[in-house]
Amino acid sequence: MNDVPKEPKTESHDPAVPEAYAAFMRTGWDDREREVAPHSITPYAAERRARLAAAFPGERLVLPGGTFKVRAADTDYRFRSDTAHTYFSGNQTSDAVLVIEPDGSSVLYARPRSGRESDEFFRDRQYGALWAGRRPSLGELEASLGLPVKHVDSLADDLSTSAKTRVHRGVSGDVDALVAADETLDSDLARVVSEMRLVKDEWEIGELQTACDITTMGFEDSVAEWDKVLEYGERWLEGTFFRRARAMGNDLGYDSIVAGGSHATTLHWIENSGPIVPGQLVLCDMGVEGHNLYTADVTRTMPVSGTFSPLQRDLYTLVLRAQEAGIGALRPGVKFTAGHDAAMAVLAHGLGDLGLLPVSVEEALDPESRVYARWTLHGTSHMLGMDVHDCGRAAPESYKDGILAEGMVLTVEPGLYFQEDDLLVPEELRGIGIRIEDDVVVTGDGVRNLSEALPREPDAVEEWMARLRG
Repeated sequence: MNDVPKEPKTESHDPAVPEAYAAFMRTGWDDREREVAPHSITPYAAERRARLAAAFPGERLVLPGGTFKVRAADTDYRFRSDTAHTYFSGNQTSDAVLVIEPDGSSVLYARPRSGRESDEFFRDRQYGALWAGRRPSLGELEASLGLPVKHVDSLADDLSTSAKTRVHRGVSGDVDALVAADETLDSDLARVVSEMRLVKDEWEIGELQTACDITTMGFEDSVAEWDKVLEYGERWLEGTFFRRARAMGNDLGYDSIVAGGSHATTLHWIENSGPIVPGQLVLCDMGVEGHNLYTADVTRTMPVSGTFSPLQRDLYTLVLRAQEAGIGALRPGVKFTAGHDAAMAVLAHGLGDLGLLPVSVEEALDPESRVYARWTLHGTSHMLGMDVHDCGRAAPESYKDGILAEGMVLTVEPGLYFQEDDLLVPEELRGIGIRIEDDVVVTGDGVRNLSEALPREPDAVEEWMARLRG
């Protein structure tokens, strides 16, 4: 720890602090450490660190957790630690750095709670206990996470010792500045870190199941308040789901997409400012992030009036059959793209039946054509885990062009989107968007749907909405 106390982070409008007040504030506090139970992630994180060290023998690996990000002026977003850092350490406190040394040992460098001998605890808006809450001590972190913890102030000196070093870059500018960048070394670390997360262990699958279960509750909350939804529109759905995410999880896994009517044809509609209009559909793409940062990613498209019109039902059923085909194509040993290919074949044939394709279905499905994608737009699957689009730095041959293995978790989410200004479709289709998305884990002989508690069949959706609305 540095001998010279840091100046607390204050603002220009904060009142002056006379020495008499400061001296009085430093006295009379119970500053004992608390008893902390080991975190359930501890054995899993230790095994992950050992595998990562074995991938880079004799090298130092640096994985920062990140710091606060400014929202506006002097206000920050709520802190969320970097995925890789937490995956390998379990730590979720800000400003921490995990270092795996060349001999395979690990140290967590962390910023603990401030002592009562300085002004930080009652004056600092970012780290002071009276402003931002009590941070754990170094000892409490050690007890919880099962690895040695040092003060982050010693990180710079420790990194200055000679060793081949790779840094998980782009997370902390301060940490990036401590070690000269090597694009080859650092990008290879990022790749391996992503690829290690492709296959989930039993603990992770349990976390994802919990996130899906809470997400189901959030959808049910939203439908149960349908009268308010009709009154206040997309914002009410967004807010109702968020309440459940914060009550039982850590946060949202991503900004909720609540898209009524033609907003559903905008794939990432997150403004959520429109009305919910009877007779239209509303597409809700929402997911809860659990306390250990694993997130669900689920989409349901619902009839605002409670029942589908004949046209809506036909289009919805087409998307559902595409999703069923996609789910049915997934198992260990097949290509990651198998689900997408199966779902797109169903949608392309459906679009052909609607008379929309300018060529035959077979020609449309040719990879050199793909004209059907005008109305499907996106891929059917992505990996899911601590990030909603998980393992994004993995090499193509391990992910997009890779083979599915037991324990991988991915989404299956085909959709149809008819833009309201698309003159190539009949007028009655314009402005309709439908997506159905579930989260599945690859098992020994197929997949298991983690989000199956939410109904998908059109009759079941109507019955579910009627029951929840009373």
